[in-house]
Amino acid sequence: MKSPVVLITGASQGIGAALAEEFAREIKGVKLALVARNERNLAAVAKTCARRGAKAGIFGCDVADEAAVAAMAAAVTKRFGRVDVLINNAGVFAGAPFAETKVAEFDRIVAANLRSAFLVTQAFVPAMLARKHGDVFFMSSIAGLDAYPNGAAYCAAKFGVTGLAKVLRAETKGTGVRVCCVYPGATWSPSWSGSGVPEARIMPAADVARAFYDVYRLSRRTVVEEIVLRPEQGDV
Repeated sequence: MKSPVVLITGASQGIGAALAEEFAREIKGVKLALVARNERNLAAVAKTCARRGAKAGIFGCDVADEAAVAAMAAAVTKRFGRVDVLINNAGVFAGAPFAETKVAEFDRIVAANLRSAFLVTQAFVPAMLARKHGDVFFMSSIAGLDAYPNGAAYCAAKFGVTGLAKVLRAETKGTGVRVCCVYPGATWSPSWSGSGVPEARIMPAADVARAFYDVYRLSRRTVVEEIVLRPEQGDV
């Protein structure tokens, strides 16, 4: 497989870091554009990927900020020339009863999960369409399929991601650009530390990352539009 350029947002930890390591392990010489706010963590992920033969660049960016995304896109294009695979993984989680959710917190959650995916995708999809080739992944959640109590902001954001992915898929059919929306259940990351939930109840980030890679490596004649992943023991 020739070496693609893979851009991953939220690549500094959790699923994002696992995605970077998966592509580095499976594709010799893959070029990775690793994007997140925490550049120190990004550097550690990039070092791990480089040991596996990847060419990794780190790009510090608040992907909910329009100007920051424009600057990041210019830097990535200057460094790598193009993006073949875009993985919108960035996001944050917080829960609170609907009546107690502050407007500022609602806006923060929606911006981090939904606005970010819109901005980053809009920055790179036009070039994919011009080349008639590309892959776009959206990280939704089971919270983007089924609502639950105390999840007003997060569920609203992830339902929005689901809708965004469906719209882009409808608009890109037959263009050579594939769009996939992934709905993971509880996946182990640093945010679960101290939660009291046993790690054995939660999916490994590496498994979720593998699902992304397996979807990507299918024939260009096939599009996996959606994929749902849940812990074997059921939702946490």
